[in-house]
Amino acid sequence: MSTGLFISLLNPAIALTLAAAFLLLWLNTRERGYLLLVVIAYAGSATGFLLQHFTLSIGFPATRMLSVGAFMASALCLTVAILARYNRPIPWPAFVVFAVGGFGAFAWFMFVQPDLTWRILSVNFAFGGISLVVAAEIRAVPNRGPIERLLIVLAALSGVNFIVRTVMVVALHGPYAGYEGFYSSLYWTTALLSHAVLSLLIALSLLTAEALDMLRTLRSESLTDPLSSLLNRRGFEAKASAMLDTCRASGLPAALVVADLDRFKALNDSHGHAAGDRVIAEFAARLRSAAGLRAVAGRLGGEEFAVLIPMADPAAARLFAEAVRTVFSAGSIDGLPGHVRVTASFGIAVHSIDETLDDLTRRADEALYHAKRDGRDSIRVSYQRTPEPPPPLEIVQRSA
Repeated sequence: MSTGLFISLLNPAIALTLAAAFLLLWLNTRERGYLLLVVIAYAGSATGFLLQHFTLSIGFPATRMLSVGAFMASALCLTVAILARYNRPIPWPAFVVFAVGGFGAFAWFMFVQPDLTWRILSVNFAFGGISLVVAAEIRAVPNRGPIERLLIVLAALSGVNFIVRTVMVVALHGPYAGYEGFYSSLYWTTALLSHAVLSLLIALSLLTAEALDMLRTLRSESLTDPLSSLLNRRGFEAKASAMLDTCRASGLPAALVVADLDRFKALNDSHGHAAGDRVIAEFAARLRSAAGLRAVAGRLGGEEFAVLIPMADPAAARLFAEAVRTVFSAGSIDGLPGHVRVTASFGIAVHSIDETLDDLTRRADEALYHAKRDGRDSIRVSYQRTPEPPPPLEIVQRSA
């Protein structure tokens, strides 16, 4: 295989490999529809390069038009996919201007006023404009991380590559009279190599971003209870401990509210586990709605729940628990007879200096125990008492 043919086939081989990789990723994460656009983008890029090397039976000019159309569709699919990933609005007017303008100029200089140099300039300026628009849109993404900053740099480099490199090479070489020697020219060689490098870097950036998203999802799932959509015990203890440390360091109060569904085992035995699951989900929804974004809410296991509320004293925590208790007990549960009333009991403890989450939980559980013992469907508060001073040491003087 000649060096020229190898370089010509390098880009389609890379593009097809990347298309296959993103296709496998999309098949396993169908909800990320933009990944399918990435697949189409790299497949289109491979098609465009192959049509540059092989001429179809429709003739040379028509084949080149198809090639440019494939490149243009590839560029648009990739840019739309990147912007869709970050929920950015698609700047269709700018994209249409660059895509239609570039394609139309290429057709003009192919059929009306044949000029290879202007065909090169028209499509490269179009691709460069699209790349710079994407860089500007990603720059507006809030809370940008390293991947987003890298994509901004790569999009800007793509724009510079398409515009500056093309102008410099054309200026050095002079006008291109025709395709004789074109595919071994400095322009085509630099175009192939720069495209290969930038395509790989953009694809690796997107793959890394997807991998990080999956890791975050797995971590979130490992800390979340699937039935209630609240934090599980592990997740709650981690976040609640961190919040308690912050409140302690700032000198702010924090209240722990623990809740337990009343007679839940009997309800499960009478109406089935499906009804019990709906009860848990309904109570969790009430708890989550009342907790809002400020508090940390979790399902500790079975029918037991907990909420740590920052900047809350006993009165505020009691109001919170009373609101949840009243709304939940007054509501109906799908799948349960209308006369069945499900209630919950609550225990509250407000942290004191140097009290750990375990200490606070122990006191809240004691308060919950009293609420259960005193008839359920009620709230009890644990008030921290000031420790009594130790008795004075008695000195017993023994007689010799």
